[in-house]
Amino acid sequence: MANENVYDPNLTLDEIVFKNRNKEYGAYDLRHQYPKLLTKSFIVGTALFLIAALSPFIYLTIKRLTAPPKQEVKAELVDILQEDKVLEQPKEEEPPPPPPPPKEEEKIEVIQNVVPEPVKAPKIETPPPPISKQLETTTGLVAQEGVKAPAYTPPPPPPSTGTKASTAEVKPQVTNDVYESVDQAADFSSGGINGFRSKFMDNFDSSSVEGEGTLGTEITFVVERDGTLSQIKASGSNSDMNREAERTVKSIKTKWIPGKVNGQPVRSRFRFPVKMNFEG
Repeated sequence: MANENVYDPNLTLDEIVFKNRNKEYGAYDLRHQYPKLLTKSFIVGTALFLIAALSPFIYLTIKRLTAPPKQEVKAELVDILQEDKVLEQPKEEEPPPPPPPPKEEEKIEVIQNVVPEPVKAPKIETPPPPISKQLETTTGLVAQEGVKAPAYTPPPPPPSTGTKASTAEVKPQVTNDVYESVDQAADFSSGGINGFRSKFMDNFDSSSVEGEGTLGTEITFVVERDGTLSQIKASGSNSDMNREAERTVKSIKTKWIPGKVNGQPVRSRFRFPVKMNFEG
């Protein structure tokens, strides 16, 4: 009987581990074959890696060896003729469009009631007889019957109305309507429109207007026959400026010279545009 405590140097690690165990079990066989499998796997993996790494170089070498010989082509420079530049013809300038026709102002026909002037009826004169008739008449001491003249009939007298006929021109009655167009436009009595504009700028309170930049409005009012103003209305984009413009016009108490139609003062509408620059 062999002594189990004696160490055998020829034993491998696997035989030592699986001593007195079932070596027919798969683990012993795997551990026994592991070094061989590891070496074989290393060699195969290294070979595949080298093949994959060297395959591009092998492909290029084969392609270079099998490539056909290069053909040399002689390239000679050829002078290129420059084409003449095409000169563009100047475009004819189009004539400017004709100006629009002037806008004719609507004329207001004024019908006047004029009393016709009486005309005297013309006198009815009997022409003298012809020469042949005058030669047939005999002259002598005996009175002869001559050609009778037609009886004169005076013109009928004009109808009596109890008053004497007047030949003075009758002026048309002036209505209370507001005229948009007049023969003589209304004007400010103190310096004309420039004087009115100066008074407007002096009385205008810009601090009551909120806004920046250029603001504008149009003030319309009616100049009455006595020179006072009515129907004052300002129409613009800024309500503050409209309100202050109406107040300023109402504050100017100087009267206007009313407009006239056929020499008579009438009520006429006047438009007064205003533009101001407000800084923020």
